[in-house]
Amino acid sequence: MNKFFSFAALAASLTLSVSASAQEQATTASSNGSYRPIPNSDIMFRKTIWRAVDLREKQNKPMFSEGKEISRVIMEAVKRGELQAYRNDSLTTTYTPAEVSGRMSYVEASAGLSEEEKAAGFSEQTSDDDWGTPKKKGKSTAKAKPKAPAAPPSYEYRYKDLYQMELKEDMIFDKKRSRMYHDIKTVTLLVPSTLSTNVSGIESPIGTFKYSDLVRVFRANPDKAIWFNSQNDAQHKNLADAFELWLFNSYIVKVSNPNDSRLDEVYGGPQQGVLAAQQAASDLIEYEYNLWSF
Repeated sequence: MNKFFSFAALAASLTLSVSASAQEQATTASSNGSYRPIPNSDIMFRKTIWRAVDLREKQNKPMFSEGKEISRVIMEAVKRGELQAYRNDSLTTTYTPAEVSGRMSYVEASAGLSEEEKAAGFSEQTSDDDWGTPKKKGKSTAKAKPKAPAAPPSYEYRYKDLYQMELKEDMIFDKKRSRMYHDIKTVTLLVPSTLSTNVSGIESPIGTFKYSDLVRVFRANPDKAIWFNSQNDAQHKNLADAFELWLFNSYIVKVSNPNDSRLDEVYGGPQQGVLAAQQAASDLIEYEYNLWSF
């Protein structure tokens, strides 16, 4: 009888332990954006990597097909309230849909008068009737209130303009399954620096999204979240599957380091950063290969 109670107690403790472990894992996954988290006890090696994805590249165009752009799928989900946007990949503070919309908009600069128009006598001043004739003074001596200049109009970028993304992932070697995994944490949508309407000349983030949230949105919208198979219209894939199967091209822009510096900052320029990215990718492949060497 005592043996029976001892066995029952052991089974109950194991059940509670597994339940607590599952709860801890789920909490960790929900906080860091991982879709399939790997328990810390199974991790032998981990390196955090940031990758740039240019959706104009040939290998990435299936994620950027006409009318089914991944930027369109993401932004429309944000506008519908189905997807939460964060300020950065630390996932500690959020954006409202209105703030995200503002970050993907640009203000059209005022063109002003051309040199020919100025030579013809036109002026940007509003003290006349726009044809050079001074306005007649009325009997009233009260000064007219100055008119506030009209705010220049703002426009949202086209979804085709938003072709730059950045992925944050943990490259993990799982000792239990003896293989390397790409555990994507976040995806950041960026306004490219090369757009003529981006007067700042630098990439600016629109919003960062948990990868687990993106998978949920992609699965919930199978008719929109499409990886376009140009070889067979019957074999289009969901964007979630495209990420899982790594059906895109990217290059490394940052590897975790004490100063949190990007490769081009560490090595002194964009060209050196590209070479360092290639070296970093080779080093990671070599590390995985050496794990099997004795």
